[in-house]
Amino acid sequence: MKQHPFAAGLIAISIVVGLWLLAMALPDAVREYRSFDRTVTVKGLAEQEVEANIVIWPIRFSVAGNEQQAVYQALQNNADKIRAFLLLNGVDEESLTLAPPAMQDRHAQTYGRDRPPFRFSAQQTLTVYSTNVAKVRSAMGQLLELGKQGITLEDSSYRTDYLFTGLNEIKPEMVEQATQNARKVAEKFAADSNSQLGKIKTASQGQFSISSRDKNSPHIKKVRVVSTVVYYLAD
Repeated sequence: MKQHPFAAGLIAISIVVGLWLLAMALPDAVREYRSFDRTVTVKGLAEQEVEANIVIWPIRFSVAGNEQQAVYQALQNNADKIRAFLLLNGVDEESLTLAPPAMQDRHAQTYGRDRPPFRFSAQQTLTVYSTNVAKVRSAMGQLLELGKQGITLEDSSYRTDYLFTGLNEIKPEMVEQATQNARKVAEKFAADSNSQLGKIKTASQGQFSISSRDKNSPHIKKVRVVSTVVYYLAD
């Protein structure tokens, strides 16, 4: 069927006008698209100091002598004295665990003039596992009393562990703080670049870390988390 010349001209004019409108709108669309592509990535730090709520304190003591049975008996006597000392200082009986003793025959390991004066040496460890950190630390400060009773103790301070298990209770607050700190950094960047801060594009929470505040205060823990947030920027 043959198309009317007027209709064909009208279609051509409509196409031209449509292309012209598209060309006029295209730069704005491109600018708007690019504005969504402008982002800034920032990190927000949150730190908090907390008290450890669990202490694991191994008390290692030793005895030496030439009679095996006498050494075992002396070891048992020392264990009883240490247990009584801890109970007197407010440590619960349920917190105490006594490991089996370890005995060495020194003469079986050496020969001739190098033999030590005492043949047998025995060690044993009484471990305190307690949630009453303050009481245990107080008892630590009284260890001199055990020395006065003739008990030979090994230095176990470097093997004492302090734990914090309340991370879930403080997680939400710390994540919120880290996110707020990240936003402050992003707002400063946007102001310095003559931009406006937009919505969050992506956000990720870093791993929480727990460490001693310093070597002299292992019972005080520093909890730390870093959040990474990506914001859109607009003119």
